[in-house]
Amino acid sequence: MKKKQPALILIGLGLIILSVAGGLALFSQLGTDDTDNLPDQNEERSCSPPAQVSFPAPELEMISVDGEIVRLNEYNGQVVVLNTWATWCPPCRAEMPDLEAFHQLYQDQGLTLIGINIGETVEQVRTFIQSYQLTFQVWLDPDESSLRAFNTISLPSTFVIDRSGQVRLIWSGMTCFDQLESNVTPLILDL
Repeated sequence: MKKKQPALILIGLGLIILSVAGGLALFSQLGTDDTDNLPDQNEERSCSPPAQVSFPAPELEMISVDGEIVRLNEYNGQVVVLNTWATWCPPCRAEMPDLEAFHQLYQDQGLTLIGINIGETVEQVRTFIQSYQLTFQVWLDPDESSLRAFNTISLPSTFVIDRSGQVRLIWSGMTCFDQLESNVTPLILDL
């Protein structure tokens, strides 16, 4: 029994050192400005393809960042890319430039892109929108009802709803422009 004690002590010390190192890495990220976390446009990022699904989009009623009541069913007849995110989420921040670029490219062709912020204040969200120069719609979800409606807890998550109101694609995790282009564009252009 006494021979096992030094090994257990070394394992315990190793775990403590790893915990401290992880805590220091996390702590160093807390004080950074959101603009410091903008992705490098030349950086290689790996994005997974979406899951192909088919189910009716849920009923959602939220408040926009401008304080207006908004409903998902108001966008029937359009292709909707609905993205759930938070300012503290690194993959959420990383995908924002790609979502904005996709929105800019297809907004006049029947695409509506909606970002749903999960659980943060209007001030936090507005600061983030300005930092990332977002022009797509942003809705507020203080009680995570959109996550429950889509039966997920993952941030970010992206749901693509076709013109008939069916959810057709789901990303659980980060998406990127190339994946949006290859998977969502055919729905927009009715290919």
